[in-house]
Amino acid sequence: MISVGVQLQPQHCTIDAIRDAWRAADESGLDSIWTWDHFFPLFGDPDGTHFEGWTLLAAMATETSNARLGMLVGCNSYRNPELLADMARTMDHLSGGRMYLGIGSGWFERDYAEYGYDFSTAGGRLTDLRDALPRIKNRLMNLNPRPLGELPLMIGGGGEKRTLKYTAQFADAHNTFGPPDVYAHKMTVLNEWCAEVGRDPSEIERTVAIDGSQLDWADELVAAGATHIIVMTPQPFDLDPALELRARLNP
Repeated sequence: MISVGVQLQPQHCTIDAIRDAWRAADESGLDSIWTWDHFFPLFGDPDGTHFEGWTLLAAMATETSNARLGMLVGCNSYRNPELLADMARTMDHLSGGRMYLGIGSGWFERDYAEYGYDFSTAGGRLTDLRDALPRIKNRLMNLNPRPLGELPLMIGGGGEKRTLKYTAQFADAHNTFGPPDVYAHKMTVLNEWCAEVGRDPSEIERTVAIDGSQLDWADELVAAGATHIIVMTPQPFDLDPALELRARLNP
């Protein structure tokens, strides 16, 4: 079975609208519901309405019952690794064990500038991510109580020299983007890194994010190794593309 989820993008919307969307997504049978970790809209009016993602996830955890939940993906720069592990563990309990812990190195400069984080360089942010990953895993092992569910650690990004290496070393799941030929290449590189570090590649869940106009990529993405497709959904939060895809892939 191919899992299908939806990312609800928390921009240009109201709290009521996004709350109605996650409730509907959960009741519809979609496998996962995600949001993002930014402080300003990524497209459209740059000063439009926007809500903080981890707070939304906490509310989502208490208002849903079925779907897996997560951040696609969190920014490592914005929170101390131990704090992030504790936040995710707490939300895992709130959700009854349905949470992913998604993380990446960060990229949206406005978030950094206006919230007072050091943007550094792409290489510096990747080094920070590398250093944070074992700290996150160690903290999760030592929290009391431990996570209620599996709380898979997901790494987002397609960098072949570092991000995919860190995925092979540390992650339970990985997310990146298409098109299918690019995705297939990234999965080959990830498998090569798994061989390099002595990791069974089947241990890493393969997710891929698409938008509603890219549903025709789905069969090729699955052939390239994707087991979980996430449809990125802006306001007004139309769930139909994700529901149609789920029905088609799992007749």
